[in-house]
Amino acid sequence: MGLHSKYQVVLVCVLLLPALCLSRFTNSRATYYNTSDGSGTPTGACGFGDYGRTENSGRVAGVSGLWRGGAGCGACYQVKCNDTKLCRTDGVTIVVTDMGSGDRTDFVMSLNGFLRLGLNANASDELRKKGTVDIQYRRVRCTFGGSNVKIKINENSRFPDYLAIAVIYVPGSKDVVSFQISNNNGRDWKPLRRVFGGVFDLENAPSGPFKVRVQFSRSQTWAESPNNVIPADWKVGAIYDSRIHVDHATS
Repeated sequence: MGLHSKYQVVLVCVLLLPALCLSRFTNSRATYYNTSDGSGTPTGACGFGDYGRTENSGRVAGVSGLWRGGAGCGACYQVKCNDTKLCRTDGVTIVVTDMGSGDRTDFVMSLNGFLRLGLNANASDELRKKGTVDIQYRRVRCTFGGSNVKIKINENSRFPDYLAIAVIYVPGSKDVVSFQISNNNGRDWKPLRRVFGGVFDLENAPSGPFKVRVQFSRSQTWAESPNNVIPADWKVGAIYDSRIHVDHATS
C-alpha cells in the first residue's frame, strides 16, 4: 500500500528538501482547547512551564505527527483554514509547546490561536462552533522573539547538582537536536540528554558558570555561546539568553 500523500510530503521534507518545504503547504485538520484566558497551558509536554502559556501572545499548539520525539518543540507553523467565507488568507503563526491529538488533526491549538484563523470576530465565533476545521499548514521561521536562542532552567532542576534546561525559543526554522555545557570556557563539553519534550538534563552537574552550545537539525557543526550565559548561582525558572545568534536569512 502506498503512503498517504500527506506523509509522502512530510517524508520528502524531512529527508530531501527541508529548505524547499518551508514554502509548501500540507493539508490537515485543526481543533482547539480552552483555558481560563484562551492562552496555552503551563503543563505542556515541551516543558516550557508558564512561558509556554503566553509565548507568541498565547498562540500555541500541541501536535502529534510533528512532535518528532520532542525536537518539534518551539517550531513555528503558519496555519490557515480553508473556508474562504470565514478564514483569513494568511492564517496565524503558532508555536509548538505541547503534544496533543484530536480527530485526525495535526494541531490542537489554544483558543487564542484558533480564533486568529477567522476573518473577523463573527467568523472566528463560527469557527469556534465548528470545533474542528480543515486547514493547510507549513513550517515557517520563528521571528517573534528576536534572533538569539533562549533557554530556561526547568522547574525539575535542583540546585546545584541536577540541571534541566528547556530550549524555549529557537529563531529560524531548525530544531535543536543536541545540547552541551562547559564550565571551563569550552575546553571540555558535557552532553545533556533529551529527557522529555524540549528539556535536556544533566545529573551531577558541575559548578557554573556555563557556556552552552547547541547542534541544529541539518547541521554537523555546533553553535556556541560567546561566553558564559548560565551563572554559577542559576535559579530554577530563570530564562537566559544564550547569545547564540541565528540569522533568519540563512536558517
